[in-house]
Formats: sequence, C-alpha cells, structure tokens
Amino acid sequence: MAYTLDLSGRVALITGASGGLGEQFAKTLANAGAAVVLASRRTDRLMALRAHIEAEGGDAHVVALDVTDLASIKAAIAHAETEVGAIDILINNSGVSTTQRLQDVSEEDYDFVFDTNTKGAFFVAQEVAKRMLARAKGAAPGTYVGGRIVNIASMAGLKVLPQIGVYCMSKAAVVQMTKAMAMEWGRFGINVNAICPGYIDTEINHHHWQTEQGQKLINMLPRKRVGQPADLDAVLMMLCANESHFINGAVIAADDGFGV
Repeated sequence: MAYTLDLSGRVALITGASGGLGEQFAKTLANAGAAVVLASRRTDRLMALRAHIEAEGGDAHVVALDVTDLASIKAAIAHAETEVGAIDILINNSGVSTTQRLQDVSEEDYDFVFDTNTKGAFFVAQEVAKRMLARAKGAAPGTYVGGRIVNIASMAGLKVLPQIGVYCMSKAAVVQMTKAMAMEWGRFGINVNAICPGYIDTEINHHHWQTEQGQKLINMLPRKRVGQPADLDAVLMMLCANESHFINGAVIAADDGFGV
C-alpha cells in the first residue's frame, strides 16, 4: 500500500521563493495540495513560478516581501491571509551570503547577512506565529489549530566552513532560534523545526561546480557529489505533514553526510 502525505486545505507561505531552494519548496508543497503563497522581492520571478504551478493544477499566489523591512513583513503576511486565508505552514527560506575572510568583513557585510538570515527569519516567524497563537487560543478564526514552521538553516550552522564565517554564524543563530521557538510555541500545536542543507546545485552556484575550486570541493565530499533541490523534498514534506505532530525542535542535516 502506498503512503502519501496530503496537504490539501493547508496554506503555505514560502519566503525567498523566486529561485533556488524556495522555488523547489513551493512546487513540492503545491504538488502535495497546499495553496502556496510565493514571497520575495523579485515579484517578476514569482509571477512566472505562479504560472508554472497553476499550469500543473496547483494553487499559487504572489506577495512582495522584503524580510529586512519589518513593515514589509507585516504587510505581506496580512495580504497573504486576506487573499488566501490563515497561514498553516511557513517555510522560512530567505538567505544571503558573502565570501571573505573574517578580518575583511565590514559592518555592511555583517549587517547584510544577519539582517536577512537571522533578523529577517526571526521576525517573519514571529509575525506568522502570532497569528497561529491567536488561533490556538481561540482569539482568531481558523479551522486548523497549530501550524508548521520550517526554518531553512544550513550545514554551515553546524560546521564552520572557510571564508563564510559570518554566514555560518547567522545560520547557527537560526538553529538556536528554532529550538527556542519550538520550546515556547510547541504547547500550542506549533511545530518548529530546521533543515540544514548541504551543498545544493542551484542557479546561484551552478557555475562554481564546473571550476577547479568547485571540483576540488566536490572531491572532498563523502560521495563526491552535490545535491539537487529536489533532494530536500522528503524532509520538507515530513516536517510539513499533518502527521508530524511529534517532531518539534528537530534540526535535521540534509547534507549527504558532509557534516559527519
């Protein structure tokens, strides 16, 4: 007998949905029956993704969101709920990085990474959770009490990597943030977990794997390969499923064994 995870009737908000992992997450959740809200600054890319999802029979909506702007966060989530309904699932995916030695990091570099990866992720989760908490306490309408928040951290939050020290720091903070949220919000049926992806081939880094440095890195990996965005589908679905109510505060490495 086949085992399926059905997200029909759920509303999922995906930040950073305009490309890379976010785009794949949106397609996966839509294929599972969720109504997906695509959020990013690059709304032109979101429109194309919405068209693709709708052509496949899915339900997709677009909101403009800058996670470094608290007013934008509040407006985007309010817009999403007005247009689609209460958010049941949050995929907290927006992220940026710089490459340099720590002694060369400027205040602007530091703020660029932390404002998106840590501060932005926190306030997006907080704004969504406030509404989930209100539903759990009977102070807001909604048929689904509780929720799923999946923070996209990184193996770099568990293992320090050279020349991206500030990124590692920001993602380590996301790991601790996940545990803190899970502890405070779990009793209200809100499950908060984190995925720590390893090296994944996306449009941003695709060219790197063809270079000498990229090939050298691949040869250092346990199975000498980089992942594809779809390689995260299984863990994503597990954490978003109605059946995952006993998984809370988990930090799951999906890195093909690199962190071992």
